[in-house]
Amino acid sequence: MNNPEQLTEILMIVLIIMVCILMLLAVIYLVMRAKQKKSHKEEKIQSENGTPQSDARKIAKEFTKDSIFKFMEFDKIEDNMIVQKNGNKYLMVVECQGINYDLMSEAEKISVEEGFLQFLNTLRHQIQIYVQTRTVNLNDSIEKYQKKLQEIETELERKKNKYMQMLQSGTASKEELEREFYEVTKQTNLYEYGKDIIMNTQTMSLNKNILNKKYYIIIPYYPQDLGNSAFDKEEIKNLAFSELYTKAQSIIRTLSGCEVSGRIMQSEELLDLLYVAYNRDESEVFSVDKAIRAGYDELYTTAPDVLDRKMKELDEKVEKEALALINEKVLQVRNKKQQQIEAKQARFGELIRQRAEMILEQNAAYLGKETTEEAIELIEEESKPQEEIQEEKPKRRTRKKQVKETEEEGGNANVGQESKKTTRGRKPKVTEQ
Repeated sequence: MNNPEQLTEILMIVLIIMVCILMLLAVIYLVMRAKQKKSHKEEKIQSENGTPQSDARKIAKEFTKDSIFKFMEFDKIEDNMIVQKNGNKYLMVVECQGINYDLMSEAEKISVEEGFLQFLNTLRHQIQIYVQTRTVNLNDSIEKYQKKLQEIETELERKKNKYMQMLQSGTASKEELEREFYEVTKQTNLYEYGKDIIMNTQTMSLNKNILNKKYYIIIPYYPQDLGNSAFDKEEIKNLAFSELYTKAQSIIRTLSGCEVSGRIMQSEELLDLLYVAYNRDESEVFSVDKAIRAGYDELYTTAPDVLDRKMKELDEKVEKEALALINEKVLQVRNKKQQQIEAKQARFGELIRQRAEMILEQNAAYLGKETTEEAIELIEEESKPQEEIQEEKPKRRTRKKQVKETEEEGGNANVGQESKKTTRGRKPKVTEQ
């Protein structure tokens, strides 16, 4: 360290380092000064244009999550209208059914374009076009299919039972059995087809990429357009509905020119529209009707009493068993009546003969005894089998022959007696010699 040359080198290094630091600080100072000048220029330009920097910052702050909800906020849904801003704004929504423009011919496309131009030219008030993309939820369709399938299954069981009864009874003809078998086969095919539809629909519901777009036209109305007129809230609501309904119907008629059909949405549909807008993710799992049934709009829930629930289950069980017993007894009565009918059909000829004989006996005084007896005898002969009739014919002939011989014998005896009487009564004839 005592060497003067080493000391000089050290001092030179320190001096160089200090100069570099000073130069770096000077560069930083110049950069900061340039930024300040630039900011002063921007403020001067904004002051000349009448837009202060504080307003620009406020505009930037408005684009937040709260502003989106403020844009979509509403007070209530009433009379197919959305009420906003404490009754200072009313909205009516027209749902439009889209058309497949790409598959149309050139003439059809020109017609649609001209119709849409006419729609735009006839507008005299502001509207808003809103497109909502939803994931297709097939759970409701699956539930409807399952209910319909249960009805088909019940009908199939009924037709099967009817066919088995016809087979067991043995009274149905071949044509009737074939007709009933055809009905059973047709119902079975329908049941299998319904099961396939439900299975395919359930498979499709697993795909979350199936989307559906819905198109809406929103029509606003501002009560402040009425001026300072003294109207109460009910009158303002009625005027708003009349005005919006007239505008909506005009839009629907104009859209029909470009083959786009539309309709005014009901209050329940508006509720579903806003529910999906506010709950994008939840709406795919719980639809608005399921949410209402589950009690999401209630402040608190209370579970029913255990005994009440058990009593309700017992009542339902009693009702079910009673219906089953009724069905069983009704079926027995029907089977008993069917047996009676079959027995009566088997004795149909005998019943006719008995009734005919009874009617003849009741009217014997008018017909005569001999006529009545002969008619009854003919009826009995016709009701007997042919073999018995053939066996009885010789007997009847023998009986007639005996009667005839008896009559003849009785006649001969009478003649002999008359001759005797005649002989006794005559006097002998005397001849003269």
